[in-house]
Amino acid sequence: MSAVPVILSAGAALAAATLSAALPAAAEGETLEYRHGNVVLEGYLAVPAPSAGRCPGILLVHDWDGMDDYERLRAEMVAELGYVTLAADVYGKGVRPADTQQAAAESAKFKNDPQLFRARLAAGLDALRRHPRVDPGRLGAIGYCFGGTGVLELARAGADVRGVVSFHGSLATTAPAAPGAVKAAVLVLHGGADPVVPPDEVSSFVREMLDAGANFSIVSYPGAVHGFTRFGSRSYHQKADRASWEAMKRFFSDLFTPD
Repeated sequence: MSAVPVILSAGAALAAATLSAALPAAAEGETLEYRHGNVVLEGYLAVPAPSAGRCPGILLVHDWDGMDDYERLRAEMVAELGYVTLAADVYGKGVRPADTQQAAAESAKFKNDPQLFRARLAAGLDALRRHPRVDPGRLGAIGYCFGGTGVLELARAGADVRGVVSFHGSLATTAPAAPGAVKAAVLVLHGGADPVVPPDEVSSFVREMLDAGANFSIVSYPGAVHGFTRFGSRSYHQKADRASWEAMKRFFSDLFTPD
C-alpha cells in the first residue's frame, strides 16, 4: 500500500542536523566507462572500504554542468556512508559544458526528451548493478538540480530502485507518472525560496504523485534557493545543505535496513 504523502517542516530537521563541515576521508574512487547504445559515458565510481558483504548501490546524477569535481566529492561522501556510488554521466564522455549557455542547451536535450533521459540513467543503473560489491536488490538514486529532475524521471519510469532523492531538482515533466507506475519511495528536498521551482510547480508535483499512488515526501527548507547544496556558490545554504544530507541518510538507512 502506498503511504500517504507528508509535507514536512524543516525546523526539526535543521535542529537535528549534525553533518560535519569537514570533508570526509577520501573513499576509493576511479573513473568508470560504460555505454548507452553507441554513446560512451564516463562516470566516477566510489567504493566503501572492504566489508564482509555486498553493499547497497547509489546512482548519483550531476547538475546541468555535467560531471565534475563536485559530483566526485559527493560520490565519495556517499561511499563513506557504506554505499557503492556511481556518479553517472548523462551527457557523454568529453561533453562538459563550459558556460551556462552550453549547460542550458545540453540539459534541455534531456529535459525535453524524458524517454532519452530515463534510458540514459537506466544505463548508469545497469553499470552500478553489475559491480561485484553491489547488492542489486538494494539500489537507490540521488541527484542535484538537473540530476534531481533525472532521478524523479527514473521513479516515474518505474525503475527498480528502493528510493530516489531529489536535491533542489525541477519537479515538472512532460511525461507524468501513470497510476501505480512509481515503485520507489520518493524524497524531494526543496529550497523554500527557490524561484526556479515555484509553489505551483510543487503543487502540480504533489497532485501527480497522489494520482500515481506514490510513496513520497517533500521537505522544504526556508530561505534556501536553487542549488542550496553547491559548496562555495552564492546559492549555498549551509543549514539546508546539512539538514538535507541528514534527511537523505535517514531515508536510505530506513529503506536498506532489513525489516
